[in-house]
Amino acid sequence: MQINMDELKDQLKSRGYKLTPQRRAILDVVVDNVGKHLSSEEIYDIVRKCCPDIGLATVYRTLQLLSDHDVLSKISLDDGCVRYELNTHQDAHHHHHLICTNCSKVFEVVVDLLEDLEERIETQYNFKISDHSVKFYGVCEECQSKK
Repeated sequence: MQINMDELKDQLKSRGYKLTPQRRAILDVVVDNVGKHLSSEEIYDIVRKCCPDIGLATVYRTLQLLSDHDVLSKISLDDGCVRYELNTHQDAHHHHHLICTNCSKVFEVVVDLLEDLEERIETQYNFKISDHSVKFYGVCEECQSKK
């Protein structure tokens, strides 16, 4: 996954923020772990390997900042913690997730399955939909093969 750090620096700078080394390290962890849907604590554990002096509060604040500026998306997979992923489609809807109830792995469905339904709802109810979230629960192929 390629992210334009100069563009990100300019975006943050225009809003009064800098892409500090700590923020850059946190963002690098998210970029390097695309598709893993890491929690704040998991990001903290990974980023401490290259920045041992970083505090958990810094990680929380940075994740919130990057989320507020649409660099990251917050997702809830109903496991009690907020997870983060790189927001690669800032003008599009979030993708859907498949969650294995056996091993807890999360898979992404990149096809927007609800586009036609959204159009019908917007027309019928004169309601402008800004986003949606869909999660499918089941057993992944790997777990099925183990049974």
